[in-house]
Amino acid sequence: MEPQNIRNIAIIAHVDHGKTTLVDAMLKQSGVFRDNEQVEERVMDSNDLERERGITILAKNTSLVYKNVKINIIDTPGHADFGGEVERGLKMADGVLLLVDAFEGCMPQTRFVLKKALELNLSPILVINKVDRQNARPYDVTDQLLELFIDLDATDEQLDSPVVYVSGRDGWASLSPDSPKKDLKVLFDLIVDKIPSPEDTRSGAFQMLVSNIDYDEYTGRIAVGRIARGSVQLNMPISICRGSEKHYHAKVSRLYNYNGLHRDVIEEASAGEIVAISGVEKINIGDTICSLDTPEPLEFKAVDEPVLSMTFSVNNGPFAGKEGDYVTSRHIRDRLQKELESNISLRVEETDSPDSFVVSGRGELHLSVLIENMRRQGYEFMVSKPQTINKVIDGVLCEPVEYLTVDVPDEFTGTVMEGIGTRRGVLANMTPSAQGYTKMEFTIPSRFLIGYRSELLTATKGNGVMSHVFDSYQPFSEVDFNVRSRGSLVAYEEGEAVAYGLFNAQDRGTLFVSPGERVYEGMVVGENSRLEDVVVNVCKRKAATNMRASGSDEALRLTPPRIMSLEECLEFIAEDELLEVTPEHLRIRKRILSADLRAKEVNRSKKK
Repeated sequence: MEPQNIRNIAIIAHVDHGKTTLVDAMLKQSGVFRDNEQVEERVMDSNDLERERGITILAKNTSLVYKNVKINIIDTPGHADFGGEVERGLKMADGVLLLVDAFEGCMPQTRFVLKKALELNLSPILVINKVDRQNARPYDVTDQLLELFIDLDATDEQLDSPVVYVSGRDGWASLSPDSPKKDLKVLFDLIVDKIPSPEDTRSGAFQMLVSNIDYDEYTGRIAVGRIARGSVQLNMPISICRGSEKHYHAKVSRLYNYNGLHRDVIEEASAGEIVAISGVEKINIGDTICSLDTPEPLEFKAVDEPVLSMTFSVNNGPFAGKEGDYVTSRHIRDRLQKELESNISLRVEETDSPDSFVVSGRGELHLSVLIENMRRQGYEFMVSKPQTINKVIDGVLCEPVEYLTVDVPDEFTGTVMEGIGTRRGVLANMTPSAQGYTKMEFTIPSRFLIGYRSELLTATKGNGVMSHVFDSYQPFSEVDFNVRSRGSLVAYEEGEAVAYGLFNAQDRGTLFVSPGERVYEGMVVGENSRLEDVVVNVCKRKAATNMRASGSDEALRLTPPRIMSLEECLEFIAEDELLEVTPEHLRIRKRILSADLRAKEVNRSKKK
């Protein structure tokens, strides 16, 4: 295909601003689907976890044809924890559609993705989405975006980027929010006219940077990337370069390009096209595929470093091995190493113990998605409380600091500011965001932000919305803060929880278990209403006697237990606790299960 007939674009935005819904509309109006074809919503979110959570986790490729121009689209995640997916997706693009919600406006991830796009000198088109929603303020959001461009030192050409107003749900685009159209023709025309085509470098030797890895059970690993120079043919001998390491040889066994939601087998492709190549068993993200006689590696800029770590270890609890298929350290190590092949923002380190591994990622959601995928695949293991990763910079110990945005009703601003203030947050900006709502921006140490989401929802009666993104490393604050304001209710013995024991324990706080659920000594069965931990016997049965008293046989009224998600469990666990993850259950437990041994450990630490 001629380079002038190709446009490579990435769609970038904050989470839940409507990227995938807009891609749906673009695919439908470009004729990718048959008229009578049944198409699911958010068709690009093909992963089960993505559909359940309503977010994009993995960057994906698709394409469409408009006026004889092939538009390759890279749909990227909107959550900051998956920034690695965004960064490598941008390497395949010549321009970006920067999508912003017409109500919420610029959010932390908007700044992050735009900064990356401007650094790569990509041509942006500003897309103000959801202009048809109630309380939309498209003109104010446009002004916010221009201010953000100025803050990020955009060039004059980038400041002159075109603005288009869109309703992704209804499938229309217009140059004015007050005059909706019937289709997305305006957006397609802007992409063709304003996004530059790839440079014509077809005459050189073949060269392609691997930006993504796919897998097929028949053909094995598939390298996805954009051809930087030259052309590639089926069965062509190639050379794989990996930085300064010695290169090795392989052969293109299959060559694909993207056609709608499918990969089509092709015979040849040239510079500017996004293709997939199979036949290289050990290929990794960041490798360069070259022609055999000119092995010249392309520079692969490392993605941002992880800021949060957890310890993954073999489950050694009383119920170990009863629910999972893969329970040994070898299984866990192999699975984590496999994840490293495609998840370039992840780090895995060995520890002194052969049964434990330190896994580092970009945030709680980044790590929790890995945990959830592993448990669905039959793995059983334990994880520790998330810890921030500190660095020594110029001889000074520094910690990661997040840029936090909170959108709350006006009546709760005082409560929220007080809560964030106690967590050492510093107010950076405060503006009215919509009728009756205030948007507040803070900088706050990452370690003090762990567990705040549930506190915010409680403080704002479920009306608060927060999002955050890594900001910078700043000198470590010696001031400490106890993130947990309440202790745990800990099971006294192994057995089956019964209504009588739970009824007596529920006065102490909030329970996590139901009657009939199996528990063991040291397992956390609830949250105490006070700061300290309390041992409770939820397996205690009512003594059987031949005496009856008035009212003693009335039915016991139990408060429904709190069922916590994986993220809520990770936020809840304390330093001396672990989360036991199995395909069927999430159990919080003490590191030391025996109450006597825990008491001795506390006394020993006090003496020190």
